[in-house]
Amino acid sequence: MTNKRVVVTGASSGIGAAAVRALRKTGWDVIAVARREDRLKDLAEETGARTIACDVTDRSSVESMARQVLADGGVDAIVNNAGGAFGMDPVATGDPEDWVRMYNVNVLGALNVTQAFLPALRENGEGSILMLTSTAALAAYEGGAGYCAAKAGEEAMTQALRLEEAEHNVRVIEILPGMVKTEEFSLNRLGDAAAAEKIYAGVEKPLTAEDVADVMAYALNAPHHVNLDQVVIRPVAQAAQHKVIRR
Repeated sequence: MTNKRVVVTGASSGIGAAAVRALRKTGWDVIAVARREDRLKDLAEETGARTIACDVTDRSSVESMARQVLADGGVDAIVNNAGGAFGMDPVATGDPEDWVRMYNVNVLGALNVTQAFLPALRENGEGSILMLTSTAALAAYEGGAGYCAAKAGEEAMTQALRLEEAEHNVRVIEILPGMVKTEEFSLNRLGDAAAAEKIYAGVEKPLTAEDVADVMAYALNAPHHVNLDQVVIRPVAQAAQHKVIRR
């Protein structure tokens, strides 16, 4: 068990909420961050996590959140989980507003949070940054160009950050999930429950948010000199982005 403090973004649902639960179970003092205060309130009552409403794409909102966290002491880790995919259009007809939205939340959101806490993580002496990217960063697929581009950008930032912060003993972890069935990801992307459900049709056991959260907690609970640089997690049924077994 640990008494370390961690900030988890995108904590109101899905993998973020599961990460809050997993880290609380192993003794972390968790500050759960997201836009939806009602969801955060429920999560706080369930887990005992502290919550702060914040939009990671709004730099002033992030700076305010960081001031609140650091007013109570230092921080040992941050989890840049906030992100999302919007639309499944090909490049030829893709909506630039969807692309901007994805870049803002996946790349600039992670940048805002990282910059806000990096001085405190350096001061800690054994700080950790966990970036939740995606296998979309590794292989493009039709209809996914905007999301793949955003996640590839976030992955490139993560790799550069690891090189830059090694001298400060800041550990930079990257977790890249494949097919994860959560209540909102595909629904937010497609805007239709039936279309969202088709993504998982015939796949016996897609990953769950809890599967990913368990790996996130393991990575952060490992001794600080152990860095899981890049961990790809897929269900067995998804051998690759383009090969999914459906029965």
